[in-house]
Amino acid sequence: MKFLNKLRRNEAGATAIEYGLIAALIAVAAIAAMQGLGTQLTSTFEKTSTTLENANG
Repeated sequence: MKFLNKLRRNEAGATAIEYGLIAALIAVAAIAAMQGLGTQLTSTFEKTSTTLENANG
């Protein structure tokens, strides 16, 4: 009976799951931010390339 009571009070597994959920949420936010930044960088490099081509032409 002591074993079952001790097992019920053990919260280490719940804490690990909470940390895992937090890490997953941070990963999703980071991926979303990087995708938006990647789109902006692509646009900036395309504008720069076009400007350089026109200057040399």
